Amino acid sequence: VAMETVSLEHQIQSVQRHITFLKKEQMELLHDLHLEILRLQKHCSELTRDLEIKELESRQQDVLDRELEEKCRAMEAQLREKEKDNLELRKELRHKETLVAALRASLRSKERRFLEELKRRSHRVTVLDTELQKQTEAAAYLS
Repeated sequence: VAMETVSLEHQIQSVQRHITFLKKEQMELLHDLHLEILRLQKHCSELTRDLEIKELESRQQDVLDRELEEKCRAMEAQLREKEKDNLELRKELRHKETLVAALRASLRSKERRFLEELKRRSHRVTVLDTELQKQTEAAAYLS
C-alpha cells in the first residue's frame, strides 16, 4: 500500500510538472502570438500606407492591391492556425487537470482505506495484547 501510495504521489508530481510545463508553454505561446499579432498589424498598416503612396505614383494599383490582400489572407490564415493550436493546448491542459483531480481523489480514497485498516488492526492488536496479558496473569497465578 505504501509503495502504491508513493507511486501515485510520483505520478501526481509528474502530472503536475507536466501541467506546469504546459501552462508555461501556453503562456509563452500566447505572449508570442500577441507580439506576432501586433507585429503583423503594424506590418499590415505599413504595407497599406506604402500601397496608398504607390497607388498615387504608379499605374500598378491593381497588382499591388492583389498582393496586399493575399498577404493579409495568409496572415489571417496563420493567425487562425495559431488560435486553433492554442485551443488544442487548452483542451489538453483541461484533460491533464482532470487526470490530476482523479489521481488525487484515488489517492485520498486509498489513504482513507489504509488508515481504516490500520485502525482496525491496531484495535485487534490491543485486544490480543489484553488477552495475552490476562492469560499471562492466569498462568502466573496458576503456577
